[in-house]
Amino acid sequence: MKKNILTPALMTLALASLPLAASAQMTLADKGKPKAQIRLVEDNSHNREAAELLQRFVRELSGAQLPIISDGKTGKGSILIGGTTHEASHDGFSITCKDGVLQIKGAGGKGVIYGVTALLENYLGVNYYAKDYYVLNRHNSSATLSLPEIHMAETPAFLFRQTFSYGNQDPVYANWFRTHDQSEMFINNMWVHTFDRLMPASVYGKDHPEYYSYINGERRPGNHSQWCLTNPEVFEIVAGRLDSIFKANPDKDMISVSQNDGNDTYCQCEECKKVMDYEGSPSGPIIRFMNKLATRFPDKQFSTLAYLFSMTPPKHVKPLPNVNIMLCDIDCKREVPLTDNASGQYFIKALEGWAAISNNIFVWDYGINFDNMVSPFPNFHILQKNIQLFKKNHATMLFEQVNGSFGTDFAELRAYMIEKLMWNPYLDADSLMTSFMQGYYGDAARYMYRYQQLLQGALLSSGTELWIYDSPVTHKNGMLNPQLTKTYDELFDAAEKAVAGDSARLAHVQISRLPLRYSKLEIARTMPDSDTETVVRDLMTFQNTCRRFGVTTLNERNNRVEDYCTLYRERFLPSATVNKAKGAEITWTSAPDDRYMPIADKALTDGLYGGTTYVESWVGWKGRDADFVIDMKESKHFSKVTIDFFHQLGAWIFLPKSVTCHYSDDNVTWTEMGRHEFAEDRDPSVKFTPAILSTPSEVKARYIKVHIETLGLCPSWHYGVGYPAWFFLDEMVVE
Repeated sequence: MKKNILTPALMTLALASLPLAASAQMTLADKGKPKAQIRLVEDNSHNREAAELLQRFVRELSGAQLPIISDGKTGKGSILIGGTTHEASHDGFSITCKDGVLQIKGAGGKGVIYGVTALLENYLGVNYYAKDYYVLNRHNSSATLSLPEIHMAETPAFLFRQTFSYGNQDPVYANWFRTHDQSEMFINNMWVHTFDRLMPASVYGKDHPEYYSYINGERRPGNHSQWCLTNPEVFEIVAGRLDSIFKANPDKDMISVSQNDGNDTYCQCEECKKVMDYEGSPSGPIIRFMNKLATRFPDKQFSTLAYLFSMTPPKHVKPLPNVNIMLCDIDCKREVPLTDNASGQYFIKALEGWAAISNNIFVWDYGINFDNMVSPFPNFHILQKNIQLFKKNHATMLFEQVNGSFGTDFAELRAYMIEKLMWNPYLDADSLMTSFMQGYYGDAARYMYRYQQLLQGALLSSGTELWIYDSPVTHKNGMLNPQLTKTYDELFDAAEKAVAGDSARLAHVQISRLPLRYSKLEIARTMPDSDTETVVRDLMTFQNTCRRFGVTTLNERNNRVEDYCTLYRERFLPSATVNKAKGAEITWTSAPDDRYMPIADKALTDGLYGGTTYVESWVGWKGRDADFVIDMKESKHFSKVTIDFFHQLGAWIFLPKSVTCHYSDDNVTWTEMGRHEFAEDRDPSVKFTPAILSTPSEVKARYIKVHIETLGLCPSWHYGVGYPAWFFLDEMVVE
């Protein structure tokens, strides 16, 4: 564990908040000697964990080792751990300190442990910030450690609170911020996208395709297909499977029965369509099915997704009380609170609709750029308002998917603020930010705070949307424009200088700078006039910093930093290759989708390669073949054509079936150059895959005709089963 001693200025602030000796009701330690005993009301796992946590930090604060006794007796100098409080509920706690006795009670769950963390933070000056990193505001073993009169009780705003944070690898951190893991509540860790686990298409699909979605004219069983929810045989199979699961797991009562991942893959057979038409939403058949399960198993809780196609609530049927609605805001933009843009308002309409028919709502919220997690994502100003909105609309459970892996944009601050606000949405969000920064960054805090404020203001003034599949390139004329980026760099330079003598806090600043360094690299590759020497130096600095601190991945698909840096040198830095098609004109026979036409004429021959997000530089076709002719303006000798393709299964982007090229000198008579066929690739990683066609010897021609054969529909194993597949390309090189 990394401890830190506060600087004199911060020490003064910290000590000012600690209890004064004159008001002390109880002394815990004096001059390194224990003056109290920890007594367990009951010797169970939670009480003992709470007692050991208190014992540990009192020892670190004062040097005194408080004894732990399991007799539950009271008396002056007793710290009573355990018992049930009636002043709080689910995971809550109460703390009382008076006349030499301290008592910490829980209200179920880990309430008694959370009571200890509240005591340590609010009254003893211990502050946890990140995995294995905390600050002790008192460290003098000769000091008297005492407590004032205390009477407090707290109940969390949400029954279930979860966030993806690497900090949760530290058990003290997880307890400190009072977060859960789905395995604590959901049977067999079945908490989302469980249809195929409960009724696998690999088992039933071949003999019973009628159990699965009818999409675009036929039944399409697959591990991402949905169920035909009006088929009575499906219900009986699932109910039988659940009965077995419940009997094997008598200690838990909640399970997710929820749609497989993917959009618009619901069953559209005649019977399902009747229900959807009546209910006004594909959620109609889902809720009817869940209500039947809830009636069959009235002592169990059934969680089901309201996600993508099923987000809108049904018009008539209402979920039974033991049906939990897991509502997801995946399509919403993040530059402003959900109340303030069209995508958020659409979600709010759905949220309010569910709140009108259910008090059992689980909100799944998103808060990071999944395609570029090591990239600036200034959403701190919206966190509190959104969480308050969820609470207002009957949400009792909240999962904040921020994928806080090490090196992610301000991962520690984002987790800290979210976890605090999930417990109490009415804390002051700006005070949470400044408190964290003072403890985590020390003397660099003012520069880090200024950076975040400038970044937020620049985002809002730019009018550019922020979303979870974003690219830094989207913001190169907005919050990441050259003038602002120069200012950000100056702030980070000042921050590093301010903590140059504090190795831990210097590391915090340097890791927090990685998103800015990554963004500069991403933007540089789109700028033909970028200074190559500067880019090479910036790339080496980024790579070395990631290596030094163990930052390994860049996105949700786990693309590795080392691979990115290698590929950057090969793909984006100037090369000796001369593209004879650079600047060539294109004539479309089967053109790209309309949204890509504004860049299509230049993007394939401009010498700029696309990155890991399809929103820039890439040109796409959806479910159709591509046909076009490249006119190089004059006859040229060449022997090889390379076409660069994008592979990102999460966005329904596949490699095509094949590419065929022909060449001609008169645009009339054509000679086939070759055909490249792609093998199926189920790897979820983001990739750039070339199609290379060559001739044994040089040919001379002015025109090259390209035909790209589409995959057609997404296959049965994919999220988009039965729907058109995309393919994308960004550059065509003729050598």
